[in-house]
Amino acid sequence: FVARRASQVSRGGLNVSTTRHLTGTSIPVDVDHYSDGWNIRDIGDFAKDEKYHIKTFNKISDKGLARFPTETYEVKPSEWDARNAHAILLRSHKLQESEIDVPVRAIARCGAGTNNVPVARMTELGIPVFNTPGANANAVKELILCGLFLGSRRIIDGINHMTDLGEKGLAKERVEKDKAMFGGQEIKGKTLAVIGLGHIGASTAVDAASLGMTINGYDPGLSVQSALKLPRHIKLCDSISSAISQADYISINIPYIKGENGTHGIIGKEVISHFKPNTVLLNFARGELVDSEAMKEFLDKGKGTYISDFPDDLLWDHKNCIILPHLGASTEEAEDAAAAMAADTIRDFIETGTIKNSVNFPETSLPDRTPGTIRMTVVNKNKPGMLAQITETFAKAQLNIVQQINHSRGDIAYNVLDIDPSTSEGEKVSLKDLQKELTTTEGVLSSRLVFGVPGAGYARNIEGEYWV
Repeated sequence: FVARRASQVSRGGLNVSTTRHLTGTSIPVDVDHYSDGWNIRDIGDFAKDEKYHIKTFNKISDKGLARFPTETYEVKPSEWDARNAHAILLRSHKLQESEIDVPVRAIARCGAGTNNVPVARMTELGIPVFNTPGANANAVKELILCGLFLGSRRIIDGINHMTDLGEKGLAKERVEKDKAMFGGQEIKGKTLAVIGLGHIGASTAVDAASLGMTINGYDPGLSVQSALKLPRHIKLCDSISSAISQADYISINIPYIKGENGTHGIIGKEVISHFKPNTVLLNFARGELVDSEAMKEFLDKGKGTYISDFPDDLLWDHKNCIILPHLGASTEEAEDAAAAMAADTIRDFIETGTIKNSVNFPETSLPDRTPGTIRMTVVNKNKPGMLAQITETFAKAQLNIVQQINHSRGDIAYNVLDIDPSTSEGEKVSLKDLQKELTTTEGVLSSRLVFGVPGAGYARNIEGEYWV
């Protein structure tokens, strides 16, 4: 982790009448308002003429980036100096820890998978990582439907054959005679097993059912939201084996999870033993989900088909394989939708403290703050007594917490608190000192004031050292 101290220089002559919360509700920043609250001398540090800096890797959709208002955000490509970045947006770039500097407070991937982001390390450092579930669901679903047809009608073999005949000047002569070489089957009336019924799986099930297919489904973590999207006559099974045993086609739509009880090689020899001899397996999820050696053994029998957009050193040239480029989300619409969702998620987090679609932080949302209050967020290790220590810091300063929320996920806990700065009974309270005391509490990783002009008010505790 690169720890560079981000300097913040106060400006004199603050125009207090224009200082605003990012939530849109004005707070008059003047001596009278803060005479019994925050020390007015601290306010300059939170009202500089700055913008939030968003660092991008890869080519991010312009339509998505347009969701950042230019008045308060500045978007720069990866060549830009990372020391000023407050958030990172990326697609396929494999993010290195050295590219994540102290001011970075959030990372968003324009896509569902986050295996190119060091999520575990970000959790240790208290940085939320977001993704965009469902943004590319329609694009991937359409490619799965395409795979159904490719696996049914020998279309690619036919195209290659006609190209060869065309080069020989025989295409017109043989176009009718050779069609019997490429006979296939219709998908209507056939059974499709959908393994994983999230955004993509549920959408695939609905459209395949509308094409006349019988649908078997399996998803041990099926959400109510996804269940409501399923076709009425789907058969929900209690295991992968029971879902696939009578299936003509199988679509895998589950995440790749490493380690014990993960999904690496989940479509292995035991599962494949339940395949029908002519089963078509569609894998547009992750290549590592399929045991290549077990799949090759199945394909060598001559009747089954494997279709995927992930390369495989063992299967790429097998006569019963169709391997495509990784095209699942490669549509203009999907890229626009993913970038827009990522931008909206980052904005919501930066401007209100809301956590949504995070892969390492708990879902958290506090209602809009009431006028005259200041919102703070605190990230801490999830261990007993932390919430009491955090609230005690405000109590010692005689500050009232108007509303708060505390959620945890694994090793991380996240707090959003709205503070009334006018309840310290006349005692001068230094904003800097309060935040420093709060952030340097053992177990606290960072704190942020959702207040003032963008970029200021963020503090971190990095191995016991205070960084602002």
